[in-house]
Amino acid sequence: MEGKLRVVKDMMASLDSKGESSDLLQEEMEELHELSFSLHSLSQVQSSMCWQKARPTWLQEGNANSKFFHGVMSSRRRRNTIHLIQVNGAQVQGGP
Repeated sequence: MEGKLRVVKDMMASLDSKGESSDLLQEEMEELHELSFSLHSLSQVQSSMCWQKARPTWLQEGNANSKFFHGVMSSRRRRNTIHLIQVNGAQVQGGP
């Protein structure tokens, strides 16, 4: 997969450098468009493969940051809570 990505990137770089020095032909523009599409597709496949490879490890080891994450989110929720609001001179108190 990485080899295919490298080949596509090299071909795109070659066409890009040619385009900087002179105008590209219609066929070269179409090839650049197809290479761009291929690069996007291959990148998505590679990303999916990496995710699938990492998933068993994550399931086996668990998420080491879950306690930290929930602590941060709880702190943030407490900080963002509205305890008192004043509406037309009347105070409304809420929250625990």
